[in-house]
Parts: sequence; C-alpha cells; structure tokens
Amino acid sequence: MGGKYRITGDRYPRMSRPRGRRRLAFTAFGSVVALGLVGWGTLQLIDVFSGGSGSGDTVRTAHSTEDCKRGDKRHDEHPKTDHPAKALPKPAQITVNVYNATPRSGLAKDTADELKKRGFRIGEVGNAPAAYDKKVKAPGILLGAPAATQGAFNVLGTQLAGAQTKNDARKGKDVDLIIGNGFKDLVKQKDADKALAALAKPSPAPSGSACR
Repeated sequence: MGGKYRITGDRYPRMSRPRGRRRLAFTAFGSVVALGLVGWGTLQLIDVFSGGSGSGDTVRTAHSTEDCKRGDKRHDEHPKTDHPAKALPKPAQITVNVYNATPRSGLAKDTADELKKRGFRIGEVGNAPAAYDKKVKAPGILLGAPAATQGAFNVLGTQLAGAQTKNDARKGKDVDLIIGNGFKDLVKQKDADKALAALAKPSPAPSGSACR
C-alpha cells in the first residue's frame, strides 16, 4: 500500500483487545464471588440462630436412638418388678384413743364422737397423760407404734390438719390422738373423704423416658 498507509520497517502494529472488556469481565467475576460469599455467610448465620439443624442433629439423633436401644436391652436384662403399694387400713380397722391436753372440757368426747361417725373405732377417751397435758402447742399429736407411720397415721391424719406424729414402744395397733392447744376442729368430712380417696388411689409417677 502506498501513501500515508504505507508500512515501512520490520515492525507491525500490535493488535490488542480493548481494555474496557477486560475490566468488565473482572468486575462480573468479582460480583459473582461476592454474592457467593454473602449467600454462604447468610446460611451460616441462619444455622447459628436456629440452633444448628444440620448434620449435628443427625448425629445426636443417631446417638439418642442407640442410647434408647441400649436402655431397652438393660431393662430386658434386669426386668423391673412392680411391687404393689401396701394397702392402707380402713377407718374401721383403726382404734383411736382420744385424749384432751387442753384446758377446754369435753373436747376429747366431742372429737371421739365425730370420729366414730366417720367410721373410726374409739378406744379410751379422757384427759391426756401428764407428759402431754397442757404441753402440746400443735393442733394434735398422733402417737403410736412405728408400724403406724405408714398406715394408721396417714388415714387418721386426713381428719386433723397440722397434726404431728410420734412413735412409742407400744406393741398394739391402736393410735392415740392427743388434742393440743392449736386444735380448732376436725377437717370437714367431705374434705377428709376426698383426702382418703386420694390416699387409696395415688397418681402414677411420670415415666420420664424420652425414647419413642
């Protein structure tokens, strides 16, 4: 070619890509990377605030299942024997001696008559022995042999709120009710009957097992 377009020498003009396209490509690539990092960070935050619901829960669930299986095997190896609760005596099976340790006259007789109406057997009625006379601040004291602790005391205790219990060396099954200065009256019969019914049919204890 001639004129101003004539090429002279042994060098030729270098053909290079426009710089604008290169910048555009780098910008697009950087945007994709940035969006990826933002998305990953968001998922991590969600996992943290939701308590982690990923593979960790799967591991814990697997461990829990294995624990339940091992627990079932242990129960099979050592079967639990259910021992029925000891039946409480009925009021008619309990002989109550009523003693008055207060200055109020006639209190022992009135209380004994009411207990008799409620089905209890009445033994001796009178003033309290010197060891207790005018020395009992509580509403009353239930006094009997150690065996009465898990039987007669429970039943008779439904009739008098706040009564204390005490054991002595007697051999018989009778129980003393020593009326103290804090005594006002026996529990209302309908409330006492509800308490007796609750004693006869206690609520079953919760299992507490998490295995399904």
